[in-house]
Amino acid sequence: MLISEYAFTTDWPTWERHPAGDEVVVLLAGRVEMVLRTADGDEVICLDQPGKYVVVPAGTWHTAKTSVPTRMLFVTPGEGTENRAEP
Repeated sequence: MLISEYAFTTDWPTWERHPAGDEVVVLLAGRVEMVLRTADGDEVICLDQPGKYVVVPAGTWHTAKTSVPTRMLFVTPGEGTENRAEP
């Protein structure tokens, strides 16, 4: 497991997925739309208050969109993680 904190002010430039397990993403500050690519299409989950979180299912491509200073905490099963410009 990888535990990390990341601060950003713009949309992520890539998508990622973690095949080894579910990822927990917690908003610490700011506002973000987490976009999860599912079999039914993109699901957008808005995190707009500190403490709000999302569990990204294993193997699900996801990215984040924001236009404000944002900080997030990630608990990630990092082995085998993939990143792409577009899944």
